Amino acid sequence: MTQTRFMKRYGGFRKAAAAVMVALLAISLTGCLYPNEKKNENRVSYRESVKRIQSAINDYQKEKSLLPILNADQETPKYEKFRVDLDLLQKQGFIDEIPSTAFEKGGSAYFLIQNEETDPTVKVMDLITVQKVNDVQRAVNQYKNAHDGKLPAGEEVYPGIHAVDPQLANTKSIILKSVYSGQDTSFIMDDAGVVYADYAFDIMQLIEKEGLKPNQKEDLREELVKASDYVPVKSLPYQWNGNAPVAVKSLP
Repeated sequence: MTQTRFMKRYGGFRKAAAAVMVALLAISLTGCLYPNEKKNENRVSYRESVKRIQSAINDYQKEKSLLPILNADQETPKYEKFRVDLDLLQKQGFIDEIPSTAFEKGGSAYFLIQNEETDPTVKVMDLITVQKVNDVQRAVNQYKNAHDGKLPAGEEVYPGIHAVDPQLANTKSIILKSVYSGQDTSFIMDDAGVVYADYAFDIMQLIEKEGLKPNQKEDLREELVKASDYVPVKSLPYQWNGNAPVAVKSLP
């Protein structure tokens, strides 16, 4: 099942997200979530890079009692902050060379540290996702400026959150593949016109695959982080509601 069909079936707070529909989703899902399980010719494998950098930061922290991270301010989103300072690791001999997958070497990823206070863990921030969300954001801003503040809003897929209408925004040519599932990822926006990638399909697929039983208070994005090498960059929080993951503007 594609993400577009998922959005139509599960979009927002709809009553269609009932147990029988969840069962149909589980039956129809044939894809896998992660790069080591389902290869895509356009997908880069970061496994070895993550292992090398993880080993280096472990050694660095043990020796220096610090983490080799670049400074970030309080406004930096959770899944964009605490970038690994690869130049520092190389200059001090903790890695012999910066991986070719890293942005610093012309690659398409930043490497981040998550759980920095308790269990520093290296994850991948996909810059292709960032770039395409930013491209859609520019298109939304242009439309908004040209239409007296009106947004190129499509269907309300979650409470107060709409799909970006690709016809209105002129973004039909911007196609984003999920780093988790390889499916086309939808672009959504809040009532201020801030654009995000929609990870509901990926979260639902993971929940079904692993048989997870989410509680309504947790941010379901963390399940994606725990289960893969990637962070869900450019995203809103997700909560479990009505047997489906629902994007929310903020957590209570």
